[in-house]
Amino acid sequence: MKIRARLFATLREGRGREVETDLPEGSTVMDLIGALRIPEKDVAILLVNGRDGRLSGVLGEADTVSIFPPVGGG
Repeated sequence: MKIRARLFATLREGRGREVETDLPEGSTVMDLIGALRIPEKDVAILLVNGRDGRLSGVLGEADTVSIFPPVGGG
């Protein structure tokens, strides 16, 4: 199934702004993050189709996952 990942800030480095990938049916958000070679510690906020997501959430055909890294500063 095709999944679109929208990456933000430092997660774009070497990956781009949007990535479309093929994953097997029943794949989770964690499977997507692994396929993109993003360390779990680098994921602070997840949205699946614009709603709060979880690493264990099962993805469906044409889902869009937005991934944000931790943000520092102040």
